[in-house]
Amino acid sequence: MADEQTLTQSADDERRARQRSLEKSRPPVQIPGYQTERFLGAGAYGEVWVARDRNTSRRVAIKFYTHRGGLDWSLLSREVEKLAFMFADRYVVQLIDVGWDADPPYYVMEYLERGSLAERLKAGPIAVDEALHLFHDIAIGLVHAHGKGVLHCDLKPANVLLDQDMHPRLADFGQSRMSNEQRPALGTMFYMAPEQADLHAVPDARWDVYALGAVLYCMLTGQPPYRSDAAAAEISQGTDIEDQLQRYVHLLHAAPPPSAHRATHGVSRDLVEIIDRCLAINPSNRFANPQAVLDALRLRTARRARRPLLVTGALVPALLLAIMSYAVWSGSKTSVKESEETLTTRALESNRFAARFVAETVAGEIDRRWYTLEQEASDSELRRQVAAATGQKLGTAPRKQLQLAIEALHQAYPELSAASWFVLDAHGNQLARSPFEQKFIDHNFAHRDYFNGLGRELSPEAAATAKPLSHPHRSHVFVSEITEGYSLAFSVPILSPREDTAPELVVGVIGITVSVGQFAMLRTGDMQNQNLVAALVDTEAGEHPGDKAGLIIEHPGLAAATKGGASHARRVYLDSEEVARLVELRRLDRAAETQGQVSPQLEELASQSYYVDPVDPQVDRWLAAFEPVFVRDRPPEVADTGWVVVVQEKFSDAVRPARHLGSSLLEQGLWALGTVLGVVSGLWAFVIMVLNDTPRWQLAKRIRKWAGLTAPVTSGSDSPGSGSQRSGFSGP
Repeated sequence: MADEQTLTQSADDERRARQRSLEKSRPPVQIPGYQTERFLGAGAYGEVWVARDRNTSRRVAIKFYTHRGGLDWSLLSREVEKLAFMFADRYVVQLIDVGWDADPPYYVMEYLERGSLAERLKAGPIAVDEALHLFHDIAIGLVHAHGKGVLHCDLKPANVLLDQDMHPRLADFGQSRMSNEQRPALGTMFYMAPEQADLHAVPDARWDVYALGAVLYCMLTGQPPYRSDAAAAEISQGTDIEDQLQRYVHLLHAAPPPSAHRATHGVSRDLVEIIDRCLAINPSNRFANPQAVLDALRLRTARRARRPLLVTGALVPALLLAIMSYAVWSGSKTSVKESEETLTTRALESNRFAARFVAETVAGEIDRRWYTLEQEASDSELRRQVAAATGQKLGTAPRKQLQLAIEALHQAYPELSAASWFVLDAHGNQLARSPFEQKFIDHNFAHRDYFNGLGRELSPEAAATAKPLSHPHRSHVFVSEITEGYSLAFSVPILSPREDTAPELVVGVIGITVSVGQFAMLRTGDMQNQNLVAALVDTEAGEHPGDKAGLIIEHPGLAAATKGGASHARRVYLDSEEVARLVELRRLDRAAETQGQVSPQLEELASQSYYVDPVDPQVDRWLAAFEPVFVRDRPPEVADTGWVVVVQEKFSDAVRPARHLGSSLLEQGLWALGTVLGVVSGLWAFVIMVLNDTPRWQLAKRIRKWAGLTAPVTSGSDSPGSGSQRSGFSGP
């Protein structure tokens, strides 16, 4: 590099040296025993030629001190002295011969044909691995020099020569000092430590540490730290050497820390830390000597060598933890799933039993009402009163007697929960009613199915010729004009008084109306304790033309869903597919009851594990059981009511124990995993602390000290100028 010239204390000497740097054709003097071949270069004090030993044909380099007039003779003697100290050191260029009395004086050293590191860098930065090998050998060379008390003081790429195996050799000890010398020594700009740039500085081992870091930085980035054209121009504007040195020191203190090495591919964080510490502006923050740098390289190498083991050691527990985690999660999930399936099966069986119980209760309530009405309709006195009241006007004695009789019956059977009792004549006219409502007395109800028993509401024309029913009948659910709620009527025919000479004829109809909500106890105490919900569904279409099948006529949440009341616009229905399933269930149940044909499909249709309740659609899944309401011991035409009881339970409530079990298993598994993770993490923290010879945290240092794991003594703790070294170094 053009500006990599060693600074001297005389500018005139440097100018004269540059003039003598022109290509030479003959050496200054012929040396006996050597055949000069070519001019190699020139410096501040002389020039270098390549020659061949006539006896061995070995190529050598001869350095002539041609600037004899301004030559400091001690310079030659010091350089020769340093090279002699390091004789046979393979990291230093070897001294072969010295011509003290020649004119000009010279010395002969071994010739390295691959040139200097500076020439190698002309091709560009060096790869990280190659740079580290060179850096390692250069550092060893400095360690050997310092071990013999020699401080180089001018380390730079131009003073590092490369042998045929690309191993570096330290050269040009012209500025070197013994460790006990107090004389200053100037190095080269951008490789020289800031405290070295002082004409009164005392030599320090940390000067070579700074230069060592600068050389590695240059190998990685292509130029030394802080070097730029502007910086070089600023320094060159100095009026003399002292001014240039001051400008150089000011530049290093003012500029931000160099960072180009951080962006170099392959430079790890620990290598960045080594370079940054070598280049620390404050010498107290620098490595104490080159041996400390080698120690840092050794630790870096050891850490990198341990990295696969550490990674494997971390991955194996992590893999085991992952396997354990999966096993815990999978086992918990499997256990929960199996438990949920078992609980679902048991819940459906329990719901099926509850549905049968409720359906039998509803059928029993229907039959009890029919039985009560049949008993009263067969009473001869009631028959006589109905026959006598037929055709009589309101207020006559027969009508009054019938009204009193109906009111008495209403009071006599409170267990029937009847909203009203009524009597119609053979034409559908209402003769009596309890409670008494005059507006309904003498009103014709022949169009209603509880009079005609046809299961539908008749038109006025059809109602005019309608006949009274001849068998017990349960009407379709209708909206009561009084309560505005769902109601239904139970009715039976009243026959004429028995006479031996005349046949029995239907003279009227007696019936009761019941609010659907009070018709049967669809929520018993046991069901409430089990979080069961019972509903009643009419799978047949109503008596009005617009009534659909699947009307939910009883449900605990029906009042809230319809916002009070049950007008036609607020009715809640099952979807058509669900209604079709329930209709098929009724058919199979009738066949099993009447013909004894039990179909396997009956059990499938009788329960459902994914039931959606239209009254409470916010719950996305119910476990439901279905049971048709079939009145036993009645003729088929009246036994099948068309109703189906639904007993349902929230799936989340049914499987809550399983999910609680899953949560417990998962919690215990997490505690176990956490414990294992904590133990493994603690062990690895201890291992890392043991392997880390230079921990940063005070806590780690104290623990290592408490455990007797003291850091090894390295030259990093030596005094700055010490040359003491430690053996046992391993390469990067």
